[in-house]
Amino acid sequence: MQETTPLVVGIDVGGTKTHLRACAGDALVADHVRTSSGWRPHDPVAAAGWLAALVADALPTGARPSALALGGHACETPRQCTQIRTALQLHFDAPALVVGDAELLVPTAGLDKGVGLVAGTGSVAVGRLADGTPVQVGGWGAVLGDEGGAAGLVREAARAVWAAHDCGEEPDALALGLLDAFGVAEVPALGAALESAKDISAEWGRHAPVVFAAAETGSPLARAVIDEGGRALAALVALLAARGVAVDDVVVAGSTVLAQPLLYDAFTSALADRVPGARPQPLARPPVEGAVALARSLL
Repeated sequence: MQETTPLVVGIDVGGTKTHLRACAGDALVADHVRTSSGWRPHDPVAAAGWLAALVADALPTGARPSALALGGHACETPRQCTQIRTALQLHFDAPALVVGDAELLVPTAGLDKGVGLVAGTGSVAVGRLADGTPVQVGGWGAVLGDEGGAAGLVREAARAVWAAHDCGEEPDALALGLLDAFGVAEVPALGAALESAKDISAEWGRHAPVVFAAAETGSPLARAVIDEGGRALAALVALLAARGVAVDDVVVAGSTVLAQPLLYDAFTSALADRVPGARPQPLARPPVEGAVALARSLL
């Protein structure tokens, strides 16, 4: 690498793993994946220190970034992102940009504007106004929101099963699947089982395959839960459109929606009804590419 070649660093800090990619021109300098253990986005100083150590580990000895951009899991507000970026200036004498991880989707797809929609364990949608102001809708965690994400689907599946039980119906495939997944013998016991979770999003979300399996076997309850999840995801895009975000392109990512055709189809069908003309597209490349693109834009 020549000294005059700018070194750009892009980082995708996910909830489980972190991916760093560094490039000098067209040359790949580093491509590093590690766990996200220790990432503390609500402590800007700690987050910046964690990122600085990551960059030092990944880059060749003595290499210094000319620009750095990262999308961070749980970076939920512009104020929070600005605080982390400010703290990064203590470690790097280079321009830096910090955004939420969902904001990497649009640049990863090679687009200048559009919506990034994530439905993994949770769900969120992001976009920007014409003046560049970021807008985020959805999320809010598994207890209150995250509709269409894995944990939210399990929550709504439990509610559907309880409602059927209250109507005197016998447990169907969805109910039996949830009973087995949570290790309880009867529908009323599901409440205590869900409430006992220490990490609600993770512990509820890992049972989402039960909902899809029940739908595949013909459970009307499960299918209704999935269809409603798809409508909830489409509603996030509609909210962004109502707030003035360009929604012509919707880049979709997340381990739940991309792995489950029933949910993806429910989402695209609802999107066609709620936001005619919006073009959904599954993310086909790693989000770290969007971070690299954002870093290049800082030069």
